[in-house]
Amino acid sequence: MAMNPGVIAAIAYGSLSMVGGIMGYIQAQSKISLISGMGCGLLLLISAFFQFQGQTWGLIVSVAVTIVLLLAFTMRLIKTRKFMPAGLMLILGIPALMVMIRQMI
Repeated sequence: MAMNPGVIAAIAYGSLSMVGGIMGYIQAQSKISLISGMGCGLLLLISAFFQFQGQTWGLIVSVAVTIVLLLAFTMRLIKTRKFMPAGLMLILGIPALMVMIRQMI
């Protein structure tokens, strides 16, 4: 079975979420960044695996997790007005979400 764009988007955004969580912990000693980044990233990677296996619910989980992340990063960007990391994750997450939604259609 070939990897479709939805799987690739979930893997990419999940990996970025995990790396971002680790960086947040290293730079600011933020345990919440580590936990949320690793948790959401792991959910996206697991959902990508199930998408790859042909399970359509994997794509639904990927879309839901990505939407939750985008909402959280939007609120954080509004609150802090700092581009890093919220702005970057928004810029990268919106196209990932669009690819995932397009995969659903």
